[in-house]
Amino acid sequence: MTQIITALSDIAADYDALLCDLWGCLHNGVTAFPEAVSALHSFKAGGGTVLLLTNSPRPKGEVVTQLDALGAPRDCYDEIASSGDSAQAAMVRGAVGRKVLHIGPERDLPFFTDLAPDLRDAPPIERVSLEQAEGIVCTGLYNDETDTPEEYRGTFLSAKARGLKLLCANPDIVVDRGHTRVYCAGALAQLYTEMGGQSLYFGKPHPPIYDLALTRLAALRDVQRDRILAIGDGPATDIAGAMGEGFDSVFVSGGLAAETTGTPPGGQPDPALLEAYLAEQKIAPRFSMGFMR
Repeated sequence: MTQIITALSDIAADYDALLCDLWGCLHNGVTAFPEAVSALHSFKAGGGTVLLLTNSPRPKGEVVTQLDALGAPRDCYDEIASSGDSAQAAMVRGAVGRKVLHIGPERDLPFFTDLAPDLRDAPPIERVSLEQAEGIVCTGLYNDETDTPEEYRGTFLSAKARGLKLLCANPDIVVDRGHTRVYCAGALAQLYTEMGGQSLYFGKPHPPIYDLALTRLAALRDVQRDRILAIGDGPATDIAGAMGEGFDSVFVSGGLAAETTGTPPGGQPDPALLEAYLAEQKIAPRFSMGFMR
């Protein structure tokens, strides 16, 4: 049974490092949550290290820029590891070929150009049409405000017939942008897999992003795995990933599961509804709280 806590400070002394999700925990895609920022500041003030672990398809530099715009100060975290970073490295290695169809909005184009120093000497990746493509790189929907995954079925039929692999830069299915729920790259990868295509994942809950996170964390300090705490609102990504890695976790019920868990704005989940939801999702976070605070 999960333990419902009122704030991160209730358990902070037991951990040296946080792997903290962004969307739904630190911000809602429109603005940063002041209480969440304060909680991270307090954890750092107590000697803790904060690594933001996100399924954003953007490379680290672009994530920093986005957080600046949302009002999340740089001094509330120490490091970032994104699904974009992990997937980008796989793309540069040629995981889906060197000529790729890019499915995603124009704002994600830095995925192809904002490369880490150790990736810049690799042969270039060329964005081409479906007919010329050796594989697909999916960072999202072309327009996540209007598109649905079903609109991509025709493209995927052609891609599957040619045996193209799809590199998914963001395994999230949906996120809430303000009060609007929008589809992510994970929804397209899920559809492609259901249609018989092959999708490759590098973000939560899959191992590559945790390997990257632990490498970046180790560069900052020596931390034992049992002193690492993961925080997130995604049952199939944040919590399942933490369980797979053996990390304690905090499930933030006021994000994607707010309605199902009976979590009112700024409040705490209904214990019975929360336990039923966790059982349905087959996850076992050690702790839960309504909102990051």
